[in-house]
Amino acid sequence: MTTIALASWAAVATVSLTALAVRGRSYAAFSAIRLSVHTLIVLALFRYLDPLPLGFTTVRAPWLPYVFGCLHGLVYVQALVLSRPRMMGLPYRALCSVPALTFTAGTILALPWAVASAFGATPHGFVLAYFAALVGLVQSLRPRVEQVDVVVADGTDRGALDRCPVSSERSERPLRVVQITDPHLGPFMSVARLRRIVERAVEREPDLVLLTGDFLTMESQRDPGHLATALEPLAPLAGKTFACRGNHDLEAPETVQTALDRVGVRLLVDCATSVDTPAGRVQIVGHDYAFRRRKERMDAVAAACPRQPGVLRLVLLHDPGAFKHLQPGDADLALSGHTHGGQVGLVSLGLTFTLMRLFVQMPDHGLWARGTDRLYVHRGTGHYGFPLRIGVPAEDSLLRIHAHGAWSETQAQT
Repeated sequence: MTTIALASWAAVATVSLTALAVRGRSYAAFSAIRLSVHTLIVLALFRYLDPLPLGFTTVRAPWLPYVFGCLHGLVYVQALVLSRPRMMGLPYRALCSVPALTFTAGTILALPWAVASAFGATPHGFVLAYFAALVGLVQSLRPRVEQVDVVVADGTDRGALDRCPVSSERSERPLRVVQITDPHLGPFMSVARLRRIVERAVEREPDLVLLTGDFLTMESQRDPGHLATALEPLAPLAGKTFACRGNHDLEAPETVQTALDRVGVRLLVDCATSVDTPAGRVQIVGHDYAFRRRKERMDAVAAACPRQPGVLRLVLLHDPGAFKHLQPGDADLALSGHTHGGQVGLVSLGLTFTLMRLFVQMPDHGLWARGTDRLYVHRGTGHYGFPLRIGVPAEDSLLRIHAHGAWSETQAQT
């Protein structure tokens, strides 16, 4: 136990000092804090690996400390490699980064058991946290294919922000939209995998493909070729593909812009455009991600990009937390991501509950309403960092937008 403790803290120091020398203070501080917390949890639980406490009994597992130790070591290797981030090949991802990040997710989930052990309690069943992390890995890599019907522009005032009930109304020709959000190109989202997601989007013959940000992780920020290759199947749909930026895109804005330009995706940065579709004319407004003064910036965009009478208005808004700042009546439908669906919840069981809603009162997934405005929060195709996606599968959906009122009348005339 003493040996693994000394080796762990030596690894924390090595990674932190390397990060300081190569990437600077911010990443060094982040690495030191993350790895220190991880190390404290692992050391608290390590002595309970053999025999393993399971409820009212214990099980001999002489092999488990070795497995645990190897995965623990991979966490430091992966953090050290991130001192100079770059996209890695399948062997490294399969043998190092994916196991390391999955183990990190399990360790975070095991925090309550580690705290209990610090007060002298035996952490019965703490291995369940690591099984939950494996479930999260599977649900991260296997998106749920769906078709979602959304009714907008029907004039119904739903009052304060809340989940919007499913409506049975349908239009003769709905607008077909594929939304791609939060791919986070990196360890869990390879170029090939994102390309397959994009190919499926094109095969659905959508009227529009709308990308709502967070394209990159640290590993993919340097070379725009990775994202451009992944999005290349969108090139034949030039004029039908539009995007806004998420918070992580602001870490490498030129990389994102270059990649989108190469494949003909128009990036809307606090501006709007209009496009004719088989379902009618659509106005698309793209709000850039803002860390400060969100309402002022969004009001300025609304003033600069007024509504077009009789035209469906879609708003690309990466963060659904900013939806409350939209001027009333400004969006027939806003499309967001950012939350990864709440990440931990009961969505897989057909329920709306997510753990996120216990701590943050903002939309987590699905359809929401405020007044006559509607918001759809996509659960995302990937995630950032470790795979804490439990009971909330990734989403691969086709949106069928049924609009009524002025736009449907205009549609009928055309």
